[in-house]
Amino acid sequence: MISFPNAKINLGLHVTRKRDDGFHDIETVFYPVPLRDALEIHPSGESKSSLHLYGTPIPGGDDNLCKKAYELIQLEYGLPAVNMHLLKQIPTAAGLGGGSSDAAHTLLMLNELFNLKITPAELEKLAARLGSDCAFFIRNKPTYAHGRGELFEAVDLDLSGKHIVLVKPDIHINTAEAYGLVKPNAERPSLREITQQALSDWKDFLINDFEKPIFEKYPEIREIKELLYQMGALYASMSGSGSAVYGIFQTPPSIKKMDFNGYFIWSATF
Repeated sequence: MISFPNAKINLGLHVTRKRDDGFHDIETVFYPVPLRDALEIHPSGESKSSLHLYGTPIPGGDDNLCKKAYELIQLEYGLPAVNMHLLKQIPTAAGLGGGSSDAAHTLLMLNELFNLKITPAELEKLAARLGSDCAFFIRNKPTYAHGRGELFEAVDLDLSGKHIVLVKPDIHINTAEAYGLVKPNAERPSLREITQQALSDWKDFLINDFEKPIFEKYPEIREIKELLYQMGALYASMSGSGSAVYGIFQTPPSIKKMDFNGYFIWSATF
């Protein structure tokens, strides 16, 4: 069995409160994008499972989220050993949720492959144990997320026909450090409401709180966003805590004209 785990972008991100447990409350809107990895899983017939990785370097062994997802569901349902082959195309450390998507799709595939009949709600609970945004990829639809990012509400949002350009510089941002640079603020309109406004208004109101401190430390990321606007983006933003930046366009831009110094560049239609 093969599937193609997709990436996501964050449409805005507000850090609203630092919690007593050391985590932060946030709000954001997750939106799926068609940049995909490829994942194949089949029964191995052996006593031990295996994971084979290809493409963009990612953690292997016990740190790999596909392996963790298999072990989680194997513990609950007693699955036989499997062989997993993962081809990575979604950049890592980018704020695009590639690893989380791989893990969620592992759960979905194992559920189907072994006819486990686990409901989407139950799969979301399992996925949430692997990471806050893993559960989003179970239903994989535009979602308003709040709490630590694990509480979901459906949102009426459709970017079909628009075009997206993603740019990922060769910069790794530590998520914990990024949260330490942000000052929480709960006194502003909800992102859920802002994303219901016209796309042409997002530039002025749809904010990612990580941008200001990250741009100060890494001005080349700010320059990517500025260049996307110069190219005609209706809206541009860093995704999550970065370092990928995306632009949403009415018509396809010519990415061949982009001068991004060898950065990862990808473009598609929603």
